[in-house]
Amino acid sequence: MLRQYELVDKVLAYDPVADEALINRAYVYATKMHGNQLRHSGDPYFSHPIEVAGILTDLRLDAATIITGLLHDTIEDTEATPEDIASLFGGEIAGLVDGVTKLSQLEWDSEDAKQAENFRKFLLAMSNDIRVLLVKLADRLHNMRTLHHVPKEAKRRRIAQETLDIYAPLAGRMGMHEFREELEDLSFQVINVEARQAIEVRLEDFRSESGDVIERIRSQILSLFEGTDLDIEVRGRQKRPYSIWRKMQSRSASLEQLSDIFAFRVLVADEADCYRALGVLHRRWPSVPGRFKDYISTPKNNGYRSIHTTIVGPEQKRVEIQIRTQNMHDVAEYGIAAHWIYKNPDAQKSDDAYVDTFGWLRQLVEMLEHGSSAEEFLEHSKLQLFSDQVFCFTPKGMLINLPRGATALDFAYAVHTKVGDTCVGCKINGRHLPLRTPLANGDEVEIVRSKAQRPVPIWEGYVVTGKARSAIRRALRQEQLEEFTLLGRQMVRSIFEAAEKDAADGIVERALGSLGYADLDELFGAVGEGLLSAHEILEHVYPASKKGKPRKKAKVRSVDDADPLNAKPLVRLRGVERGHAIRFAKNTFPLPGDRIVGIITPGEGVIVYPISSPKLEAFDGETDRWVDVAWEVPGADAETFTSRLSIRASNEVGALGSISTLIADYDGNINNMTLAQRDVDFYDMEVDVDVRDLKHATRIINALKGLSVVNAISRV
Repeated sequence: MLRQYELVDKVLAYDPVADEALINRAYVYATKMHGNQLRHSGDPYFSHPIEVAGILTDLRLDAATIITGLLHDTIEDTEATPEDIASLFGGEIAGLVDGVTKLSQLEWDSEDAKQAENFRKFLLAMSNDIRVLLVKLADRLHNMRTLHHVPKEAKRRRIAQETLDIYAPLAGRMGMHEFREELEDLSFQVINVEARQAIEVRLEDFRSESGDVIERIRSQILSLFEGTDLDIEVRGRQKRPYSIWRKMQSRSASLEQLSDIFAFRVLVADEADCYRALGVLHRRWPSVPGRFKDYISTPKNNGYRSIHTTIVGPEQKRVEIQIRTQNMHDVAEYGIAAHWIYKNPDAQKSDDAYVDTFGWLRQLVEMLEHGSSAEEFLEHSKLQLFSDQVFCFTPKGMLINLPRGATALDFAYAVHTKVGDTCVGCKINGRHLPLRTPLANGDEVEIVRSKAQRPVPIWEGYVVTGKARSAIRRALRQEQLEEFTLLGRQMVRSIFEAAEKDAADGIVERALGSLGYADLDELFGAVGEGLLSAHEILEHVYPASKKGKPRKKAKVRSVDDADPLNAKPLVRLRGVERGHAIRFAKNTFPLPGDRIVGIITPGEGVIVYPISSPKLEAFDGETDRWVDVAWEVPGADAETFTSRLSIRASNEVGALGSISTLIADYDGNINNMTLAQRDVDFYDMEVDVDVRDLKHATRIINALKGLSVVNAISRV
């Protein structure tokens, strides 16, 4: 543990004007407040914040950040309050400490919800001051270094998994390579002990067979530059077990097949020398095709810049070499901590490196503002943080960075949310391809748009980026609210008409105050969603109706085309399964011509059932939830609907072909077929057939009954 004077000396060594007295006061305050508290290791608890402060001094951070490291647990684990911290150390430090503090005093429904809400608060604080993240990463690093002292294995695994899911990727996105690698490897020790030990054994065997291979290769690379005017430094290292294991998993390769167990860095004076050094290496040793990346001309999102190449080099080994300047190396190892931007708030507005590095953070904050829950936001954040990159271009040459595996639909949302919401197709390198097509480095993507297009639920399965998924869900929620509002308005109008009462907006507004709704859209939306009964509104607007004549059962159906309420029909039967306000019950297949009825279902709107459905018996005592609905079919050939047929057919050659041919001859289309049971003589199957209406389905069924191979047939 660092002594008080040792910590102060470390800070003054790189920041001679730091407030020495304030650091001393924070050191004493932290030890006093944590008092006799102990860690799982048995050490005094105040050793932890002091070690965190020491890690921050290794990053050469300012005094306010060091003091935050000393105080970061005082609000959470002692009697100290934010007001105490502000009065003793100032508002800046109090704000930083509060940003790091977890919401441990609050009750949450589950551990996942607690983690998600903590992360939401943490990210908001981080977006205001990036030093919050630096302190939190140092805190997590020291906790991981001492995790083996935690007695419960389940808790160790949970902390390790959280570190691997959130904090290691965050360190990577900040460009803090050393932090990320150590956090990953410490987590790996807990989550997959056997795999890590196996890799350690294999590496030890390799070292005993090959000797000091790193130093031999380093010497040969150095000798290659003798006689040139390049001022270089060569560093070599063996990669950590987790990094090796991850590459083995992603490439389905053995340890011997990996080319980059050892990584070498060639440090040069300036950017031009990076390319000159690359030429020297490639003239001497052949490069491995597909293993060259120029992150100098195209930096990563976190500001990382370097040239990567893999060569078949000394001793005929495949060797990965990274070529960079000293400044690039500092940024690669320490990320944003190497920029010192946080010391000058004005620089944040103009520094290009800062802006590029934190574009991803702005996207996460945007998702946070529009997300529906903390858990959903955490899911999006994980998608956003885990990202190897592909670089694609718009037709005008604008570069778009995306995670590997991203699709053309991700690309559309990366350009702009409105572009994503209205895209109907895409051209990739001039070819028309589906929106779900994964993109590769260098692809040119053109998005085809239509003002009439809106996001659909299936799109969620087409995207991998958090931004795209968040935008799709946001658009679907908005469409859902609009549909609920329209449905609720129609239901209220229908109830009022049945009671022979005026349903003008100016009159319905009377219910807003007593029912506690802000406006009519919110009121109608609650009715459409099934959270409020239209009868309740009638009784609040016309109290005398409670004692009046019995209400007629209202019939909900669309109104004339001239009526603006008819912008959307009440039951949109083409694609009704993706509707929000009204949709068919699961595993039901009614057709135009069948009698149907709607049941108001809280939180879901109106669920439509065939009148013969046995499930309706459950609602016999709740007549207020029953709503009559009507079919809306705009044209004879414009709509098709799915009818599921249960068929028992003879198990003989050509039977299935006869059935399929007949359905096609009668203008039906088979969109799915499932074999339920098969024996020597017969097989049972369910066939989904697209038809126009009940008459069309009946014609097909009657024709199938006439086939000699069909033993029995019925609609499901």
